[in-house]
Amino acid sequence: MSRVVIVDSGGANLSSVLFAFERLGASVTISSDAATIRKADRVVLPGVGAAGAVMANLERAGLTSHLRALEQPVLGICLGMQILFEGSDEGDVDCLGLLPGRVRALEAMPNFPIPHMGWNRVTAVGEEPLLPEGESAHFYFVHSYAVPAGDHVSAVATYAGPIPAIVRWRNFAGVQFHPERSGPAGSALLARFLEGA
Repeated sequence: MSRVVIVDSGGANLSSVLFAFERLGASVTISSDAATIRKADRVVLPGVGAAGAVMANLERAGLTSHLRALEQPVLGICLGMQILFEGSDEGDVDCLGLLPGRVRALEAMPNFPIPHMGWNRVTAVGEEPLLPEGESAHFYFVHSYAVPAGDHVSAVATYAGPIPAIVRWRNFAGVQFHPERSGPAGSALLARFLEGA
């Protein structure tokens, strides 16, 4: 049974992420303790909130350098994915700096209001082990900011243009959508993360 630690970064979706992993049989803890996080088999950076507030919480807890140094699989969800980058225009804040570039506000367009909210198809760009091989799936999005394009993007969605939906760097992966709110597809993705994808 995988030991999962959800980092308590002050986000609002802690309970829903916890329940999603518990339904899969994982042993799950919510913690802001560096030693507890280091001992986990899998680490999750959840995210509903604002980048500035989350980074302030992580810095106050003394976690930023510990998170950067993690070697086990780490999954960032929504804002948890965005803070993997160098910085965010949401509050003009420096983030963890594991991936290059800044997170920018989405631009509203006719028929594409902001926030981007609802179900969108996510399609792999090359190989993405969190998605079924050769398939795409629908996941639930709620966000007003998006990460930059680049070699780190392993899957995309479309909302008035392509949006990075999954990113990867070493042992770090991030998803812009909310697998904990995405029904069977989301459960399958979290199960693949537990299995080492």
